[in-house]
Amino acid sequence: KGDVQFSSIAMGHSEELWGLASHPTQHRFLSGGYDKQVIMWDSLSKQSVWQKEMSDAIHCAAFYPSPGTSNAGSPVVALGSQSARWFVVDLNDSKRTILAVHTDGNEQIECVQYSPDGNYLALGSRDNNIYIYQVFEQGTKYNRVGKCSGHSSFVLHIDWSANSQYVRSNSGDYEILYWQASNCKQVSSANAMRDEAWATDSCTLSYAAAGIWPAGADGTDVNACNRAHQVNLLASADDFGKVNLYNYPSCQLRAKHHVYK
Repeated sequence: KGDVQFSSIAMGHSEELWGLASHPTQHRFLSGGYDKQVIMWDSLSKQSVWQKEMSDAIHCAAFYPSPGTSNAGSPVVALGSQSARWFVVDLNDSKRTILAVHTDGNEQIECVQYSPDGNYLALGSRDNNIYIYQVFEQGTKYNRVGKCSGHSSFVLHIDWSANSQYVRSNSGDYEILYWQASNCKQVSSANAMRDEAWATDSCTLSYAAAGIWPAGADGTDVNACNRAHQVNLLASADDFGKVNLYNYPSCQLRAKHHVYK
């Protein structure tokens, strides 16, 4: 009798999947779940590239922005967990070494986002605060700048301005707030932000995403949205198991769209 060998033909998550981030330059995306697994996927072959088990359940993820137009790839990825800890994983190391571990507050990290220039990291927490870090050495070193306090409910979504100076945030009670990243001060005048260009559009409550809300929506029906890298499309995910595709910006109420499920 010869030795029996097994090779996996399919793999995935065994519990809820919450963390999802698309690679900035490659046809890859990363997922993280409550099963503590982090998986890098190839979007063309639909196969996993690598898998790593973490110590905590993972809730959100963000790639460090690739320098310039380089196709070398992102050097690190930041992972937010259910335990208020967040991790930085080295993508250039075959063992996916954890380069840094930090704890902010005592509740779940809801969302994480690097600034476009790679100099800052923002983390939205279920404790109603946003934590800002300064980033050094291609995403391998972090210094806490401060805490943005002002939301009266948990922080759900954050976006960076194109110039990496401001953060826009949504919370569980449908607030839209703006912050200056360098000092964590709230920008009290929304009018001052009306012409600001945004690097991402993950906030479901914004002028550019007004059209993604269906008639009679109670504020919880749309769970997430994201803008295409080409800045021409906006996708949303809702409570009804559908992915909706809109032209960007989607400013007209109840805008026309394609539905996928």
